[in-house]
Amino acid sequence: KVMQNMDEMPKGVQQPLIKPFDIDIDVPIITIALYQREDSKLSLVEFNEEVRKLKHKINSIENVAKTTLSGTHKEQFNIEVDVNKLSAYHISLGQIMKAVQQLAVNVPDIKGRTVDDKLVFFGVSNAINSAKDIEDVQITTYRDSPVYLKDVAKVEAGIDKQNFQNAEFIYRPNNDLSQPLTKSIPQVTLSVSKLAGTNAVFVAQDVLALIESQKEYFDTLGIEYRKTRDYGDRANAAVDELMHHLVITIIIIAIMLIFALGWRESLIVTFTVPAILAITLFIAYITGQTMNRITLFAFLLSLGLLVDAAIIVIENIHRHLHSPGVEDKEMGQLLVEATDEVGAPTNIATLAIILTMVPMAFVGGMMGSFMKPIPYNVPVALFASLVVAYIFTPYLSLKLLKKPEHGEEHDMEYNEYGICEVCSGNHHTDEHDESITSQEGK
Repeated sequence: KVMQNMDEMPKGVQQPLIKPFDIDIDVPIITIALYQREDSKLSLVEFNEEVRKLKHKINSIENVAKTTLSGTHKEQFNIEVDVNKLSAYHISLGQIMKAVQQLAVNVPDIKGRTVDDKLVFFGVSNAINSAKDIEDVQITTYRDSPVYLKDVAKVEAGIDKQNFQNAEFIYRPNNDLSQPLTKSIPQVTLSVSKLAGTNAVFVAQDVLALIESQKEYFDTLGIEYRKTRDYGDRANAAVDELMHHLVITIIIIAIMLIFALGWRESLIVTFTVPAILAITLFIAYITGQTMNRITLFAFLLSLGLLVDAAIIVIENIHRHLHSPGVEDKEMGQLLVEATDEVGAPTNIATLAIILTMVPMAFVGGMMGSFMKPIPYNVPVALFASLVVAYIFTPYLSLKLLKKPEHGEEHDMEYNEYGICEVCSGNHHTDEHDESITSQEGK
């Protein structure tokens, strides 16, 4: 699009420089605002130099990809030209620029060889050391007299005034909302990005540890700092939130199944949740998936679906264990039959849920990059739930469940459609039913 509209660019404007944007490298995971206290004796240039030293130290931290500074300034000599004096001497601004540029050249411009065939260079090195060096530059001659820069301009040491990237910082003391905001303070923002595929939590902690180690040194210079962004802390909080919801989900499932099926069945289903998540995380690790907030959202989205297959299997095993004639079957055979009986409908139901996530995989652009973990991790988690339901659930049932004792096998009676009709331990005998019928006849 930019190249198609180059004809609309103003004359004299250089061709735009287009750079690729990488989500991992170009988006900082942590930003630090550094500013001077009122009692600081550092000049603005010295303060910026200290910030640059800190930046170089952070660059040496493992897995740090890039560090950038915003609001910083560099030292330079500023020339304030008197236009009236230029007119008096018939000098143009171009002549001044040319003279200063020639003085600033720091490369050899003349070379030759001696009698001994040794190469000799003649050049200018460190030509500008002070404002006086610039003031003494000869611009031209006027009426056979040299005209120096100091005759038409004022030179002073300062900062890069052409840099308009100023940044200011305000805050509430001690994070107390009842306190008024401080006045705006000039600050420099240090942004740190991590390498792709590395842990944002660890990188952010390493950066903060390095800055904390410089705290005493900064105190002597009158420099303070505040953390303004920390995606590593957010990622850690997101993981804690996932674990919180995971525990709540397990507790709710366990309580419901205790009343519906029993504590042994509840314990088996409860085990399936961490087992499914462990398998899903392992597959994500070996396939190069990174753990981010979208990945955690995918896990939270699938939490309520992970135990469906295990509940269906354990409920059918429970039904078979309490069906008439269970004493004539071996436990292993019963578990295989119970699991196989619900296999087909469970597979179809899980496949239908997986297919609802597939269209998200075809989203393009930057949004597609953000949404990619959802259509990847949710189907993997649902497939892992089938594996756990068909392998771990029958195995744990074999170890934890047992057939009802003699005389308890009729706790549940089912009609020809497999529907439980009596779910109580106190059943009416045929004789008791006949006595009731005879009494009603009378």
